[in-house]
Amino acid sequence: MPDTKNPWKTLNITEVYDNPWIHVDEHDVINPSGNPGIYGKVHFKNLACGIIPLDADNDTWIVGQYRYTLDCYSWEIPMGGVPIGSDPLAGAQRELKEETGLTASRWQSILDVHISNSITDEAGIVYVATDLTTGEPEYEDTEKIEIRKLPFASAVQMVNDGEITDVLSIAGILKLAAMQRE
Repeated sequence: MPDTKNPWKTLNITEVYDNPWIHVDEHDVINPSGNPGIYGKVHFKNLACGIIPLDADNDTWIVGQYRYTLDCYSWEIPMGGVPIGSDPLAGAQRELKEETGLTASRWQSILDVHISNSITDEAGIVYVATDLTTGEPEYEDTEKIEIRKLPFASAVQMVNDGEITDVLSIAGILKLAAMQRE
C-alpha cells in the first residue's frame, strides 16, 4: 500500500502573478528527498466544463477555434470555464448554448479530471447532453468558432488520429466511447 501522506514541506509562499483567471505562487519547499527547492503552482479560478452533445442518431458537435496559447487551430468538445464555487451544470448549459446554439433537456456527468496536476490545480468535468434543441450560438468576443456536426464514431477517430489534442476533449470522448461499448 502506498504512503499517501504529503512528503513535501512548505517553508514560504510568494505570490508571483494574479489576474481574473489564474493565480501563480512560488513555494519554497523541502522536497520528498529532504532537499530545499522551489515549486511553482498555477491556481485556476475556473472549473473547465466540457460538453459532449449527442443526438438520437449518435451524432455529436465539436467546435474549432484558434488557440492563442498554443498558436494553432484546435478541434474540441464545446467547453468553457465556470467560476469555482458556482454550479458546474449551469455553466455547462450556458457554454453549450454560447458555442453551438444547442440546449439539452438531459444531462449526465461522466468524468471528473485534473488537467495537468504537476503544475496546476485545474480541474475539469465532462457532461453528456441529450434531448437536444437547436438554436443560434451566442459567441463571446474572444471566440471565433467553427461548429462541426459529425457521427460520434468520427470524433473518436479524430482522437485516435491525433486531430483532437485537447485533454478534456480526449478524456471525455474516450470515456463516452467506453460507456457506449458496455
